[in-house]
Amino acid sequence: MLFLIPHLFPSARLLEAAAQDLRLPALQTLLARGYRQPSPAEGVEAALCEALGIARQQDWPVAPISLEADGGVAGEAYWLRADPVHLRVMRDRIVLADNDTLELTQPEADALTTTIGQHFGADPSPIACHPTRWYLRLDHVPRLTTCARSVAVGCDIDPLLPHGDDAMQFRAWSNEVQMLLHDHPVNLAREARGELPVNALWLWGGGCLPAPLTPTAPLYARNADARALGAFCAMRVQLLPEQMDISLLKSGGVMLLDNLTHAGQYGDAYGWREALRGLERDWFVPLRGALHRSGPQGLSLNDPVNGKMLRLQASDAWKFWRHPRDLVSMLA
Repeated sequence: MLFLIPHLFPSARLLEAAAQDLRLPALQTLLARGYRQPSPAEGVEAALCEALGIARQQDWPVAPISLEADGGVAGEAYWLRADPVHLRVMRDRIVLADNDTLELTQPEADALTTTIGQHFGADPSPIACHPTRWYLRLDHVPRLTTCARSVAVGCDIDPLLPHGDDAMQFRAWSNEVQMLLHDHPVNLAREARGELPVNALWLWGGGCLPAPLTPTAPLYARNADARALGAFCAMRVQLLPEQMDISLLKSGGVMLLDNLTHAGQYGDAYGWREALRGLERDWFVPLRGALHRSGPQGLSLNDPVNGKMLRLQASDAWKFWRHPRDLVSMLA
């Protein structure tokens, strides 16, 4: 069974602030018994695609898959996600805010995309199939590589902007969109209500719709993009249970535990600490007790944002000589 736990191995700054004097015996035991190894730090969507057998194109093709889950038809075109976001201008950098905090309505999304479409005319314009999931249809495959929005949230966007031979064309398009959004009536009304304006679009997840895949093990997740990827692979997509049920180990599969995500993205030490306490109680304690029943493939706890993975085998349950250390050193 694969457990995707974004921000389980956080930045040194967050870890020092959040984990001093924090004792989580079950997690510390698992960390002591297992083996750490590096993993790709390309985000949850990339890790899910790889686990589910969805091949990488230039990007991981999340856009055409989520488009179909949102009721669109991908056809043979190339699709990009063009999600509405808020960029915070800091003293020395520009930081991407999570678009889940926008609480954008469908009428607002429709009004914004209509304005963009009227401005660009025949050129590609975003389609708002969902208030916070917008799509850009292209007839030709661009030479472009992007960064998933989930990885970019809370970060300086400059090194994470699209790159490749066609990147400057898309950056110019994005800059023009930002000017259109600056004083749009929807944004003026949002600011008057004390809400964040939509001041940019984040391009990511480009690709053409892959061929259908053979069903595999179940996927447990709350995240809409994760569930869309699982449904595309004909997996049994189920809501994440409130706590670990040991019987789930028999079926294997993938579990997305995103409890740490929001706090990890924004460097919220208290939020991260409390969310990790919840994971200890509901997930790590049962896993420690059931490690000996984990089967021949064992368990993996993967942080696909920070690029670290913990692998555990059933035999690790009996390695009592591997003593836990303090949590900061074990998660560093």
